[in-house]
Amino acid sequence: MSTATFAVTNPATGEHLDDVVDLTAEQALEKVKSAQQAFTSWRQKAPRQRAEILAKAHQMMIDDVERLRDLMVAENGKSKADAEAEVRYAAEFFRWYAEEAVRMHGDYMTAPAGGVRNVVTHHPVGVALLITPWNFPAAMATRKIGPALAAGCTVVLKPARETPLTAIAIVEILLKAGLPADAVQVVTTTGTREVVSALLADDRVKKLSFTGSTPVGRNLLSQCAARVVNATMELGGNAPFIVTADADIDAAVEGAMLAKFRNSGQACTAANTFYVHADVADEFIEAFGAKISQLSVGDAAEGAAIGPVIHDKAATEIRSLIDSAVAEGARVAYQAQLPESPATEAFVAPTLLSNVSADAAILKEEIFGPVAPVAVWDDLEEMLAQVNDVEVGLSSYVYAGKLQDAMKIGERLETGMVGINRGIVSDPSAPFGGVKQAGVGREGGHWGIEEFTEPQYLAVDWSE
Repeated sequence: MSTATFAVTNPATGEHLDDVVDLTAEQALEKVKSAQQAFTSWRQKAPRQRAEILAKAHQMMIDDVERLRDLMVAENGKSKADAEAEVRYAAEFFRWYAEEAVRMHGDYMTAPAGGVRNVVTHHPVGVALLITPWNFPAAMATRKIGPALAAGCTVVLKPARETPLTAIAIVEILLKAGLPADAVQVVTTTGTREVVSALLADDRVKKLSFTGSTPVGRNLLSQCAARVVNATMELGGNAPFIVTADADIDAAVEGAMLAKFRNSGQACTAANTFYVHADVADEFIEAFGAKISQLSVGDAAEGAAIGPVIHDKAATEIRSLIDSAVAEGARVAYQAQLPESPATEAFVAPTLLSNVSADAAILKEEIFGPVAPVAVWDDLEEMLAQVNDVEVGLSSYVYAGKLQDAMKIGERLETGMVGINRGIVSDPSAPFGGVKQAGVGREGGHWGIEEFTEPQYLAVDWSE
């Protein structure tokens, strides 16, 4: 085993939290070997046995919610409320897939020409490489691990180098719940590109499930093409938040706070631009801005509602987007106060930008931070054309007075998920994923477990 390590630090304080092993590509391949050896026996486990392990892991996460919450606050910087909500949401994937493990469907049918019965079953794909991001270190891990294990696959998990501690803690819980030791392997490394390339080139890796940026996803898909590796991709977002003239403004503002500022705006589902009808724009901006101005910013461990972004570099990029928007004519209408003398440069003031032009660059980019640009519209067709003129389509939000109107608008949005009069779209029972360059495949629901299986049909002679 490598003796090299790398440090994990708190983005709010710069405090050193822990050191984790820094694996080489060769050492990572040994993890694949172990997972492959475990696959033969794990896939043969009765579905009920796999389900009971996942169900126990769910309960253990709930019982350990405060420790896991505080661990995420420390290594990620998110607020305590966000972190606790994530632990509970993450645990739900283990419970959901404990239930799905015993409900894998099959089919029995008569061939149209007669004389043959077709029996369809599903087999686990094999060793699954799961690559997770830093913004939701618990939920992105369980959303992949849960269905993979439920389907009978074994797992090699590569968490983000910024937040490996939460992933390690979740795997420890799985092992305590009774999962065989080799069935889930963790690869922590600073040499991500070299290690992942080596893993994808290995014949034993049959599946890739990746959550991250669109540019990185494109690169990984090209590597998957070399061996035709089964791939699921959950990539970037640029979510519009649409408010119509007859919307309930108080409800829209509450939804906007959730859609924009959960995890300090560092979510692929985060509302990126607020498209507000001209008739209610002033009212919405005033109410939304008042809420933003009241947000407390600082170390989440001390109770702040908005913590740091993941590191100083990300904060610099977000501040640059604000400056560019202002240079193009936008106005900083409302802004929360930054902490005095912060320990790091990773804090960004929650900001509402008004007077944002329809062609502003900030409307085309994924902000990934606590910045809310507001664009005013009065022509539905023009607004929808602008909203859909982006390369990604993950999530969107619509607030309207009439449910039918909201759903009609929602069906015209080129996104995989639409929040109708609500500011959160994620649910373990629903198909999470996007269209266009926002990804390939779906996670969650029965769709999520199917991503880790291959159908096989048996043609049975039924002639007289």
